[in-house]
Amino acid sequence: MALFVQLLLNTLQISASYILFSLGLTLIFGVMKVINFAHGEFFGLCLLLISVLVPLLTANQLPLASAYALAAIVAMIATLILGAVLYQFAFKKFQRDMIGSFVMSVGLSLLLEGLFLQFFGGVPVKLPDLIPGNIRFLGGAITTQRLVLTGVSIVIAISMCWLIASTKLGKALRAVAEDYEAATLQGIPYRRIALYGFLLATFLAAIAGALLSPLTVISASVGSDYLMKGFIAIVIGGLGSIPGSIIGSVLIAVIESVGGYYFDPSWATLGMFVITMLVLLIRPKGIMGNG
Repeated sequence: MALFVQLLLNTLQISASYILFSLGLTLIFGVMKVINFAHGEFFGLCLLLISVLVPLLTANQLPLASAYALAAIVAMIATLILGAVLYQFAFKKFQRDMIGSFVMSVGLSLLLEGLFLQFFGGVPVKLPDLIPGNIRFLGGAITTQRLVLTGVSIVIAISMCWLIASTKLGKALRAVAEDYEAATLQGIPYRRIALYGFLLATFLAAIAGALLSPLTVISASVGSDYLMKGFIAIVIGGLGSIPGSIIGSVLIAVIESVGGYYFDPSWATLGMFVITMLVLLIRPKGIMGNG
C-alpha cells in the first residue's frame, strides 16, 4: 500500500508539470497548425532567468520567497516578450504551414539554445528549496514544496481548461482550431486570436518553468529535455486535443514514475517511445485525436 501511494504521489507531481507544458504545445498546434519546437526554449528562458535573479536578489538581503516571486514575475514577462517577438517576425509568416514551421522552429530552437549557452553558461544550477519539510500520507512521502507546487499546477491547468471551454476567448480559439475559414467568416479575427493563443501557450510554458525552478536542475538545454516528453504526450493523446494532452501527460508520468522505480530510468524513456509507436500503429491520430 505504501509503495502504491508513493508511486501515485510521484506520478501526480510529475504529470502536473507535463500537463502545463503540453497544453501550450496543443494550443499552438490547434489554433495555428504549427508544431513549435522552440516551445521548450520559452520554458528554458524562464528557468534560466530565475536561476540568475534569485541569487542576485537574495545577495541583496531580499527574503527567499520574495526573491522567487519577483524573479518569476520578471522571467515570465521576459518570456512573453520573446514569444511576442518570435510570433511577429517568424511564426506569423508560417501559420498553417506544417513543413515551413517545422524547419523554422527547429532552427529557432537551436539558435536560442546556443544563445542561452553563451549568455548563461553551461554549468547546471540548483536553486535553494523554497518550502522546507516533508509530508507523509498513507506510508508515502512527498516534500511540502513539491506538494504545494503540484497543487498550484493542477489549479492552473483546471483554470486553463475552463478558459478554453467557457470564455469568449476560449470559444474563439476552439472555433479557429475547428475551422479557421468558417470562424473568419463569422467575424472572428483569426490573426488576433492566433496571437492570443500563441502568447497563452508561451505563458503556460513560463508558468511551468517558474513552478519547477526550485525543483529541477537548470541548464541551457533544460527546455529540450521537457520538449521531447511534451511532444510524446501530445502525440499519444492526439495533436490539438486538450483532453488528449492531459491523458498523454499522465501516461508519460506513470511510465516515468513506475518505470523509474522498477527499472533503470533509461528503460522508462525507452518505454515512452514504445508506447508512442503502439498508439500510432493502432490509432495514428492519438487517443483523443479526430478521425
